[in-house]
Amino acid sequence: MRWWRIVVDDQGDVQRYLSDFNVGETFRGPVTTLTDEHFRSFALLTGDDHPIHYDEAYAAAHPLGKRVAHGLLLMSLTAVGATSLASQIHESLLAFAGQSCRFLSAATVGDTVWPEFEVHEIVEKSGNRGLLKLRVRLVCETGVLLDGEHVYLMLMEPSD
Repeated sequence: MRWWRIVVDDQGDVQRYLSDFNVGETFRGPVTTLTDEHFRSFALLTGDDHPIHYDEAYAAAHPLGKRVAHGLLLMSLTAVGATSLASQIHESLLAFAGQSCRFLSAATVGDTVWPEFEVHEIVEKSGNRGLLKLRVRLVCETGVLLDGEHVYLMLMEPSD
């Protein structure tokens, strides 16, 4: 981060632009303990009511052996908008440009999870814009649940 330039917004939050990030920089998101209510709310929102998410008998007979969280529910818990970084980039963030992920393990009710982010690439584009590429992992007590990438289109510098 360039220490000689500090941009503060109207609410007093320091604003970061793409040129303020460094490859290798890391940060964490909020900790969430998964509940039945998370599963129910997500199923109501999306219409995904597969019995692996709510039916104990079905899940016990399934190869996974237990009820598991919706994959997209887990992906949603990696939203940068839910982190402290969100208030620092609201003036520089132009668009969420993409996401990819690979699921490594399942999560169930009672698991405590948190996202971890690492800046792994900064791509300068024309017109004071560029891409911030973050490696993202959703982690729980037993290991990594998902591994992927978020891509954000951002302003390189403040506009004058």
